[in-house]
Amino acid sequence: MAKKQQRREAAARRRREHLHRRRSLLLQPREERCVSCTTFNILAPIYKRMDSENCRESQYRAYWFSRNDKIIDRLLADCSSIICLQEVWLGNDELVDMYEKRLGDSNYSLFKLARTNNRGDGLLTAVHKSYFHVLNYRELLFNDFGDRVAQLLHVESAIPSWQNRSSSCVQQQSLIVNTHLLFPHDHSLSIVRLKQVYKILQHIEAYQEEHKLGPMPIILCGDWNGSKRGQVYKFLRSQGFVSSYDTAHQYSDSEEDAHKWVSHRNHRGNICGVDFIWLLNPNKSRKPLKTSWNEAVFGIIKYLLLQVASLSEENAFALLKADSRDDHITYSSFCQALCQLGMVHPDRLNSEEIEDLWSEADRDGDGVVDYKEFQRCIWSPTCCSQEEEDDTEIDIPDGSLVTFEANDEAFGFTVKEAVLFPPEVEKGMWPENYSLSDHAPLTVVFSPVRMPCSPRTSRSP
Repeated sequence: MAKKQQRREAAARRRREHLHRRRSLLLQPREERCVSCTTFNILAPIYKRMDSENCRESQYRAYWFSRNDKIIDRLLADCSSIICLQEVWLGNDELVDMYEKRLGDSNYSLFKLARTNNRGDGLLTAVHKSYFHVLNYRELLFNDFGDRVAQLLHVESAIPSWQNRSSSCVQQQSLIVNTHLLFPHDHSLSIVRLKQVYKILQHIEAYQEEHKLGPMPIILCGDWNGSKRGQVYKFLRSQGFVSSYDTAHQYSDSEEDAHKWVSHRNHRGNICGVDFIWLLNPNKSRKPLKTSWNEAVFGIIKYLLLQVASLSEENAFALLKADSRDDHITYSSFCQALCQLGMVHPDRLNSEEIEDLWSEADRDGDGVVDYKEFQRCIWSPTCCSQEEEDDTEIDIPDGSLVTFEANDEAFGFTVKEAVLFPPEVEKGMWPENYSLSDHAPLTVVFSPVRMPCSPRTSRSP
């Protein structure tokens, strides 16, 4: 009995501490002109299982109405500047009306995007008019396996934070993305999830180029359906993005810190951290996007060879060179191995992308990949890449132009605070009495700050 009482007291203490942090979090935007962002997969009623495998919450209006009413209560209490929701049941007009009316009445502008092929759910992004004006809104349909989508919002601060050198007011601008990646039902889908992120970053680059935008922070929100150990995480890190929650709590990319928090208990009963708010500031140097993509794909190839097929380095090389009599990999045997690994498909790798991978592996251009090239560019693909935390001069690829002035200045964000709810998930545990969703909402507070621009690379024509 004494131990049970101690556990109850410890749980109550954690909730009090979490409530104090949350109250401090909510006050910061008002006191310091900070902005806050919440991402939350609210679990669509068409997917929420009830007592039976064949029974869904969508069959019981009282249940889904009450749960979503509580979700909206929490969102309004937090009063985030930007709210990014996933798995909103957009196929149900009554539920959509709930969100539109209550968030709309609270001074939010709403943007909805359903998944393709009438899957029933989708994304909803709400922007508080007191903090941001929406300059532009774009929708991205992946048109691949899983019918996933993304939203891109170009926003401008409602209140200028500083004056520039000519004493004119500066309106801070940012790019915000809301998305929900494919669930990794099997290992072969890792490349699909990676490609979805690649498409998002390509879309952002194209939008910036189309509108001739200057340097500005980019915030990516959503359910990424992958943890800190996966290639999506490593891919975004290689592009200079940081996990806001990990930054706020000073967690590293190490294996030791990989399980210190969780945000999801999936339908298999596993708990993991998959909900992220990624931040890229304009002072971060970035390697070319295609370079990061190639390295990430090689990372998946290595994982499939090493972890799934249980091959050693030597046996992996033997598989890739297939029946080649010489001790090297040919383009034909490389393609054959990718087919065996389930990576060749219109939704996965196409012929052009395979050729790019081959060019990256065949560094000397002699038409074959020997064992040394295999080790450097396939088995250890980050060997030629810049260290993620290295802020020194960026290595510029041949044929690129650098546009950079020492006096260039932009605005970015520092991470002030980040909170997951309920408090147990911040300790890597999932409470049995939590019923809002199978995901934890993540809220991050950002503070605007001046910063120098990083060198920007662009391909010469």
